[in-house]
Amino acid sequence: MAGHEECGAYLYDPAARKVGEYRGQAGPYAMLRPLGGGREWEADPERVRPATPEERLSAGVRAANARGSGAYGLSRPPVPVPDCDECGDLARCRSEARARYDRSAESDANVLLRRHLQVGHSE
Repeated sequence: MAGHEECGAYLYDPAARKVGEYRGQAGPYAMLRPLGGGREWEADPERVRPATPEERLSAGVRAANARGSGAYGLSRPPVPVPDCDECGDLARCRSEARARYDRSAESDANVLLRRHLQVGHSE
């Protein structure tokens, strides 16, 4: 790493074979975080280099695909709150839709349950 990079700079780590956002120094290491967020990793500051536009684009596309595929928790069905009648009703609707193999109705019930959890149970 020639010179001192600014936080937020996109660097390529050849050891990890991926692009990361520079977060700072931690002891002898450069701390990098994956584009789109995630767990930081330690990189050898002598080996990292500025990412090329192609590498940045590729890493950004991978991060966008991960968000869209549910890798960030949206694919998990919401969990109803015990002893809440509305949560119970929506969970029943979801179960009945699953039993009928009606994925559209199941998805609708999940959306309604998520909305109810945000509005009715946010603390």
